[in-house]
Amino acid sequence: MTSEYVPAADTGAVAESAALARIVSRQRAELDRLRESAATSAVVERAKGALMATTGCSPDAAHEALAQRAEAGNRTLLEECWLTLGALTPTPPAATAPATQPPAPQATSGSPARSGTAEVLSRLGRALVHVGSPQELAEALHEHLAPRADADAVLLYRRLPSGGLELVGHAGLGAALAARWHQVPPLKGFAPLEALKAGEPLWLEHFAEDRQVYQLIDEPPGHWLSRAWVPVTADTVLGVLRRPAAAFGQTDRELLQSVARLGAGRLGALGAPTAPAASGLATAVQPVLDALPGATVLLVPLRTAAGDVEDYRIEAATPGAVDILGRTGRELIGSHILESYPSVAGEALWQGYLKALAGGEPYEGEPFVYEEIVAGVTVTATYSVRAARLGDGLLVTWLRHDTEERQEQRLAELQRLGNLGWANWNLVTRQVNWSSQVYTILGRDPGRGAVPLDLLPDLVLPEDAHALARAVAGLARDGRSFDVPFRIRTGNAVRHLRAVAEAVSAADGTVVEVHGFVQDLTAQRSAELALVDSERAILVQRGVLDAERALAARLQHALLPLPSNPVQLHGLRVEVAYLPAQAGVHVGGDWFSAIELPDEAALFVVGDVAGHGVDAVATMAQLRFTAKGMVSTGSSLTGALARLNFLLLHSRDSQSTATLVLARYDPAERRLAWAQAGHPPPLLVRGGRAYRLDRPAGMLLGASADPVYDSAEFQLEPGDRLLLYTDGLVERPGEDIDAGLDRLAAAALAAGPASLDGLLAAMLTGERRDDVCVLDIRVPVEGEEQPPPRAVSHR
Repeated sequence: MTSEYVPAADTGAVAESAALARIVSRQRAELDRLRESAATSAVVERAKGALMATTGCSPDAAHEALAQRAEAGNRTLLEECWLTLGALTPTPPAATAPATQPPAPQATSGSPARSGTAEVLSRLGRALVHVGSPQELAEALHEHLAPRADADAVLLYRRLPSGGLELVGHAGLGAALAARWHQVPPLKGFAPLEALKAGEPLWLEHFAEDRQVYQLIDEPPGHWLSRAWVPVTADTVLGVLRRPAAAFGQTDRELLQSVARLGAGRLGALGAPTAPAASGLATAVQPVLDALPGATVLLVPLRTAAGDVEDYRIEAATPGAVDILGRTGRELIGSHILESYPSVAGEALWQGYLKALAGGEPYEGEPFVYEEIVAGVTVTATYSVRAARLGDGLLVTWLRHDTEERQEQRLAELQRLGNLGWANWNLVTRQVNWSSQVYTILGRDPGRGAVPLDLLPDLVLPEDAHALARAVAGLARDGRSFDVPFRIRTGNAVRHLRAVAEAVSAADGTVVEVHGFVQDLTAQRSAELALVDSERAILVQRGVLDAERALAARLQHALLPLPSNPVQLHGLRVEVAYLPAQAGVHVGGDWFSAIELPDEAALFVVGDVAGHGVDAVATMAQLRFTAKGMVSTGSSLTGALARLNFLLLHSRDSQSTATLVLARYDPAERRLAWAQAGHPPPLLVRGGRAYRLDRPAGMLLGASADPVYDSAEFQLEPGDRLLLYTDGLVERPGEDIDAGLDRLAAAALAAGPASLDGLLAAMLTGERRDDVCVLDIRVPVEGEEQPPPRAVSHR
């Protein structure tokens, strides 16, 4: 038999245990009382909600009615509430209905009948007894409304003191979407907020039109095509989202309004949500964060039943911390990270939080660029996020990159882009500092070190060294700043540089320090030299062109002088006009001839050579003399045109083309025969009317090796006026040639017997792009004064 030692009982320990037992007993009793009170309160609120749903009364009126019923029936309030709820349960239908009663109305699809509404409200009322939070209330509403009212999602929003809304319950909504819409600022046109402001249900049944008026929860776009927002209390609104684009029938609307009244009582029992109590860690950390600059927050993980982190709650924050809603500092305490910074969900930053929380190793993310608005100006800054475990939470800091480092980087970029570098010479300590860009510009190895100021001229070409040495001496002696260009040789190339420096003097005027910069101007100087060469080439070319224009003008004047007055030719009054498009700039190839032939006839020619300059003048002279010679020696008009075409095709410049009209006048019979090669038709003015002569066949000269030319003839009568002209008289940019010919006819009639100057004044208005040549031939009437006879042989 064995025995073991048993110590004597300690009377103090027994008394302590008894005291603890009494405390536990009291706590259990208090817990039971609270549970019973909660159950009683839930039944009372459920019964109140049922009365509100069936009668439409207010919460206070429903409570008063229940109390009066309990007193009248000598029952407790709880018993009366249970009786009221039991009366809502539908009785099972009888086996047979009395023959005198009509059949019950059938419920239509999508619109439950009144008995169906009562059934939904009864089931919902029983379910609300077990609801302990707004989230559970939303889930219960979704469960009972989904089959009856096609509710695909249910949301409960409560108004915040700031005027915004907070999502206190939801069902049928994804976690990420719920977090994104968890808190909404007082946005204008946000449908739930508008329903609360109006105090009336908002039925949104036309998606395309509603989205133009209201801010809608619509992710993905077009997911819910109809929705209803029904106020539950003065600060709470119920939302029902449906995928079909169907209208809410009258029965559906009554059901949702009754459900809102039923939920109002339960929300009243639940009361306003209380903010989570601050942990001891947050209490200790917050005073420290209050004194820190920058953005830092203390996060506490919120876990699912399985232990996974689904979100973080902000427990403490520095004054510089800010979220997307504009809340700063302590205003962030109690909010969730997916609410304040929803963009971190699923990103690398989120994974970094989890690793730092699990492993204890701090996490530091890659730098990113963030834009912020300072004094109305968008400023970009570079940040990194660092997260370190602190107790059971995370201390997260947004680190802004060192501004001095950023300034140095910008300075280096400025030097590189401007191709310059800074330099500093201390004349007291003989210390010299150069930026890296100075070594690059001077082509000097940084390992050899910087050059003292007085030795700087030794680096430049000998012909530039004296000027730089004089400038350095003046700066060191008298403090005179300088800006000196010079050249250096690097390898086989010469570089053009510029040195700018100024002095820093002591109180007595002694120069103690020099700072300045060196700039590479090689590219600029090369461009300047190239520009000078180009200007010289332009001047030479301009001289050549001026000489060519002068030569062409002299050739024209020598070959084709203009008569100053009208002349007589075989009884015809002939007047000539030639107007260049731009005087002295481009000499054209327009020309005419009016000559007497050996057989007492007269020849009239008007032509136009393509192009300008000396080549055009030379071609014009060639055609003029050839045409005159061929017709004078007996060639027909069409034969002359064929030979002129052959001449152009086989000339040195085979690309030349020309238009031409030839007219031969027989004074004995007053008959005019004419032919043309691609030229505008002559205009005949007779008896107060203008006629555009029908052109015989004829292609422009130099265009074809086998053209066909025909001729036509008619008899001139006293008073006739015949106009031969080049296309510059009738052509205008963007205008059809027929419009120009009609304008010429109208101008000729309007001018009447006036001189050619009046006609030209009417036709040549605005800018002209081509030369104009006109041959005005008139047949005088009897008794009309004639100009003196004179042969004309010109353009």
